[in-house]
Amino acid sequence: MATVKGDVHDIGKNIVGVVLGCNGYDIIDLGVMVPADKILDTAIREKVDVIGLSGLITPSLDEMVHVAKEMKRRGMTQPLLIGGATTSRMHTAVKIAQQYDNGVVYVLDASRSVTNVGNLLNKDTKEQFLKSIDEEYSKLRDDFANKKSAKQYISFAEAQANAVKIDWSNYVPPTPALLGTKIFADYDLKEIRQYIDWGPFFIAWEMKGKFPEILNDAHVGVEATKLYNDANALLDKIVNEKWLTAKGVIGFWEAVKIAPDTVVLKDTHGKDLAHLESLRQQIKKAPGQPSFSLADFIKPYTFGGDNEIKDYMGAFAVSIHGIEPHLQKFIDDLDDYNKIMLQALADRLAEAFAEVLHKRVRTEFWGYIKDENIPVEELVKEKYQGIRPAPGYPACPDHTEKYKLFNLLGATENAGIQLTESLAMYPGASVCGWYFSHPESSYFGVNKISDDQFQDYVRRKEMSVEEMSRWLAPVLD
Repeated sequence: MATVKGDVHDIGKNIVGVVLGCNGYDIIDLGVMVPADKILDTAIREKVDVIGLSGLITPSLDEMVHVAKEMKRRGMTQPLLIGGATTSRMHTAVKIAQQYDNGVVYVLDASRSVTNVGNLLNKDTKEQFLKSIDEEYSKLRDDFANKKSAKQYISFAEAQANAVKIDWSNYVPPTPALLGTKIFADYDLKEIRQYIDWGPFFIAWEMKGKFPEILNDAHVGVEATKLYNDANALLDKIVNEKWLTAKGVIGFWEAVKIAPDTVVLKDTHGKDLAHLESLRQQIKKAPGQPSFSLADFIKPYTFGGDNEIKDYMGAFAVSIHGIEPHLQKFIDDLDDYNKIMLQALADRLAEAFAEVLHKRVRTEFWGYIKDENIPVEELVKEKYQGIRPAPGYPACPDHTEKYKLFNLLGATENAGIQLTESLAMYPGASVCGWYFSHPESSYFGVNKISDDQFQDYVRRKEMSVEEMSRWLAPVLD
């Protein structure tokens, strides 16, 4: 098993490994950021029966396709298991399964892994199991082709003309209390802890249900309560003994919208710092529904001279450091439970750090809602003004915009975050994104785009068609 090259996330993979190990299977876990050759060379050398690939970020999907092609090129025969947050049964059927002829199986979660591996390694069930998978995936491919042909798009020009309608004439953009960057070298974990959203924590452990209701659930309540208590006991140790360090950086700049989907960030002297490019929804919608782009939430520049009212944007990058020695101790002690627990808590602390900083941005550093008074449990439901979309996610699916964010913030120097070749962040417990303050700013998904927008985007990005095709593969129709 391995998390593919360029990707650093492995909590789900670790849980699958533990579940399979508890059912009598020997697991060779190669860790994270593993190149295809190392995965396949190890599989051949160790004579493994099944190969499992995991990944979280969208570029990992292409890497999985590459591994499948390499397995076919090498004439390998082991079945291939596919799993991870960005993977899906549809993507496995359409993109990966057709590249390898000896069995490609999507694994939804750890609980399914035992059944799948058992069917694959049982000579009496393997043939029929793979036949049923092939039939299922063939139908999925047909459904995908039919759905694709049924989708209706509007032209990129029409989409730009259908932007979010905002009355800018009656709006004065709030001026941040600080311009430039502010660094947080060692933020108080005790404060961060109060902002943890526990819902995704239970999802990571494959427990379904809302928090805190899950603690009283008739089916998983006992296990969920034990997990929650164990997590808080470990959190006590993490906070009191200072196991981990929270590092972060935020920044604010003047934002000048120079085109429908292009925003220029400037310093206090008017010097251009970055051209931010946005993608716009292009699927045909019902009348009156806008075709969203993040640039819609920035005031258009009217070239009104020195009296022009300026708009602003912000950005952040936060990370939780210091997990490695404690993780290694749990590994040395063969304590898979606390190893996974520590990783899951580090991820939750990173997200909570982003939440507490965003609150301080709204009330203090940008200060556009100084008197905000929202309980923590409502904060995790995003019941506040403003958004913090992340490059690589649905509203801005282009991971390469992350380079600009990192350069603006000095995120590597100021928050200790490295970017992998696939633009995953290391340490894995890291979060970054943009800040928008407008009251009508909201989250959305770009979904698929047509070639006319793609060609325009390539021109704006000044990158090659080949390179941009790779990074935007998930949204290209």
